[in-house]
Amino acid sequence: MKIVLIGSGNIASHLGKAFMHTGHQIVQVYSRTLANAQALAKLLNSTGTDSLEAVVDHADLYLLAVSDAVIPEVAAQLPQELEGLVVHASGATHLDVLARFRHAGVIYPIQTFSKSVDLELTETPFAVEARKPADTSTLITFMSAISNRVFEGSSEQRMAMHLAAVFANNFSNALFQVAYDLLAQHDLPFDLIRPIILQTAEKVQNNEPRAVQTGPASRNDQNTINKHLQFISSNPDWQSIYQKISDLIVKRKENNSEN
Repeated sequence: MKIVLIGSGNIASHLGKAFMHTGHQIVQVYSRTLANAQALAKLLNSTGTDSLEAVVDHADLYLLAVSDAVIPEVAAQLPQELEGLVVHASGATHLDVLARFRHAGVIYPIQTFSKSVDLELTETPFAVEARKPADTSTLITFMSAISNRVFEGSSEQRMAMHLAAVFANNFSNALFQVAYDLLAQHDLPFDLIRPIILQTAEKVQNNEPRAVQTGPASRNDQNTINKHLQFISSNPDWQSIYQKISDLIVKRKENNSEN
């Protein structure tokens, strides 16, 4: 396939490399910042542009790997008569945003991407969706060369997957930073809790999370909970987060006991 990458960020970088390594040709990279487009294009043996008007019209696939907020804007600026398959990679954006194109679809990776972190995509799940069955089959075949876990998922299912990923990844990462800052305030290294973070992630690989829940809230140990809240009383944001999550754990434990 001849592929145009619309975007030069984390997803475009990782998928662009994966496409190239599986034998496809990246014919062009677009970014609003020409230097970014050219930097990624150089890695992919391609050419870069900062003009949507200059995007080639002979590609087989156009991947909109841009932020959710600008997908409609970017899609509206691409020629409607493109013959190639136009897809976005968003979990929270409906397929209908690409309704103006004859061939449109979605390839949504359930993964976190950072340019500086190497990533093995073989086991990364990819949800694909398209209006036409033939385009769905094309996307499944196309992505199956990269991942062993490619499946068809509706826009509603993608929204659920994206939201679940936000809870599991984005929110947990924000809490990791709270832990980092708390330790740093007391001259302690973050390395001290890396093993428990790893163990927590490993436990849920084979168990329902609530089955391996531990900690004072799981025991409804209000004495310890109050001590913790007092300890972080100088930071109301941390207190609020701690209290709300503790309440959630206690409530879930009580509901499970009743059942």
